[in-house]
This record gives sequence, structure tokens and C-alpha cells, in this order.
Amino acid sequence: MAQAKWKRKLTLFIAIPLVKLILFLVWRSCRIKVVLGEEYTDALLNTNKPFIPCYWHQRHIFCARYLLGKMRQGLKLGFLISPSSDGEIAARIIKTWGAIPIRGSTTRTGARAMRDLYETINKHGISPVTTSDGPTGPTQVFKPGAVMLSQLTQAPMLPLAYAATGVWELNSWDRFLIPKPFSKVVVAIGKPRLAPKGVSLTELEPLRLEMEQALNQLIKDAEQAL
Repeated sequence: MAQAKWKRKLTLFIAIPLVKLILFLVWRSCRIKVVLGEEYTDALLNTNKPFIPCYWHQRHIFCARYLLGKMRQGLKLGFLISPSSDGEIAARIIKTWGAIPIRGSTTRTGARAMRDLYETINKHGISPVTTSDGPTGPTQVFKPGAVMLSQLTQAPMLPLAYAATGVWELNSWDRFLIPKPFSKVVVAIGKPRLAPKGVSLTELEPLRLEMEQALNQLIKDAEQAL
């Protein structure tokens, strides 16, 4: 037991600065050429109310970077992080950036995670990021969780995507993308969508499909603007 704790501490000691260094190098060496649809984000921030940022898991690096930058405008940003020991690395890194880690998993602790996200929005005014095909896929299929959360909280969903001139694609379930150093990046934001009250999950299906199509279209828009 003592040896396991020692190994875990060592892993955290090494992994946290290493991951932060990699992200720092990617973020600083790449240049965001343009942000499409930034007026949608700014309009939501001007309401001083939380919203639900949504993007595909593979597009994490620069969608998260864009949202972290908006914290200077008052965005209270949260990230749903796995309660596993691996999630501890991400949680600690997120804290150093001033964002809020929300420990839970829509797969392993679905009902509890939904409750925690609900309270995060309604009680604390935090805007929780949802990687809408995560945590295990299938890739680029918008799961109903964000739509249900929008209906429960009446917080609008904000779709985001990015594209880069050069990327490494990992051999993972989501084909995770890491922009190559010195790439140009375009971030694209779509119009917010709000799930209506008092309708069933079946009746929310068109909105789920609309969000899925919006995220895929934003990728194309970002690629065309490079």
C-alpha cells in the first residue's frame, strides 16, 4: 500500500509539469489566425449567466485554450474530470489554470455526474465543458447528456470546433488531434442552442442531431478559413 502511494505521488510529480509543458509549447508556438463566431461567446458572457460549451473530444486542445482565455472576461469555467487516479493529473492542472474540476464520469457515475453538473450550473454559475462524444465514443456522435442538462438548467449549449494547418492524429478511440508546433489555428463557434422545457427525450432528438451536425459543420468552416 505504501509503495503504491509512493508510485502515485511520483507519477503526479512527473506527469503534471510534463503535460503542462507540452500544452504550453503547443499553445505558444501555434497562432490562432481567426475566431469565427466569437460574437456568440461574447453575447453569452454579457448575460452573466452560465452556458454549456460543447465540442468533440478530439478537439480538446484549442477549444479548451480558447475558453480558458475567456476567463479574463468573467467566464467561470469547469471541466468534468474522471474520478479515477488518472483524472487527478487533469484535475490538478485545471486548478492551476483557475478553472474548476468537476469529478465524475458520465459512464461510471452517470446520474451523480448529471446531478453535480446541474448544481455546478444552477448553484455556482459555472459553465461546464462537455466533450459531447466522450468519454468513450463513438466518435463524433453527440450524446444526449448535454441536451438533457440544457433542458434541466435552461443553460444554452455553445458548439465549438477548431482546425489547424498541421496536426498529429493519435491512435485512440477519438483520433485525438495535437497541432504541430507553429501551425495556424482557426477556432469556430456556432450559435447557442437551448433545449426547451417540458418535452420528452424523444422530442429532444432533433436538437441532439442539430448539435451533432453543427459541430461537424464548424470543423469544415474552420478548415476552410485556414
